[in-house]
Amino acid sequence: MQPTFLAASPFLPLIGVSVIILMVHIALQALTATKELGSDWNAGPRDDNKQVKGQLAGRAERAASNFLETYPAFIALAFGVIMAGDPIGLALTGAWIWIVCRIVYIPLYLTGIPYVRSLVWIGSMIGLLLMLFVLLF
Repeated sequence: MQPTFLAASPFLPLIGVSVIILMVHIALQALTATKELGSDWNAGPRDDNKQVKGQLAGRAERAASNFLETYPAFIALAFGVIMAGDPIGLALTGAWIWIVCRIVYIPLYLTGIPYVRSLVWIGSMIGLLLMLFVLLF
């Protein structure tokens, strides 16, 4: 039987959504790299250390790397807030901000839109800071 605070947490669906975002990044990176480097490269051991050179594949790779830089913090903060509680909903607001910004970030990065992409990244960091604030204060 699960503890009731886990079963009732609104953070659990957001953690699930975050996994979907991760899978989208992995799929985009794999599809664009395979399109550029070929199916034999994708199916093989990749011993030759080939790197993508195309614009879209490079952007997909960098976007995935950028996501992975903040993803552990999101997961740690989400579970921390589940354990500590979020009496005023500030952390939940932060989690939603992070989720929305990370979704919006993907097409912005893939299409190469500058500045707005950076603002969206800053928004995702604000979301994490709101979650952290709940744990610290």
